[in-house]
Amino acid sequence: QVQLVESGGGLVQAGGSLRLSCAASGRAFSLYTMGWFRQAPGKEREFVTAISWSSSTTYYADSVKGRFSISRNNAGNTVYLQMNSLKPEDTAVYYCAAGHRGLADVDYWGKGTLVTVSS
Repeated sequence: QVQLVESGGGLVQAGGSLRLSCAASGRAFSLYTMGWFRQAPGKEREFVTAISWSSSTTYYADSVKGRFSISRNNAGNTVYLQMNSLKPEDTAVYYCAAGHRGLADVDYWGKGTLVTVSS
């Protein structure tokens, strides 16, 4: 069992930056692919980014490529999402996710943290 708790959301102006954190508790954090999804009001949840257990591979949605960066600290059981050059369309609840075999089938979800980008 893995529990995920996100933090770092808030209100920021367009062009600004935020750093989200996801603290994981439970067993074998380092064995999971970790990632972030987001859900904007009235829209379906969408994939944002993922990082492999060794940090050797990362994936990004085209909409955030070049602006967002994912990283992880296995010793600290934490995954981070650095978000730069934020746009109003980035406004959403951001969810941390963990998958034992990638994120096509997520095993664990956090409860989410709200990011609001004002224009």
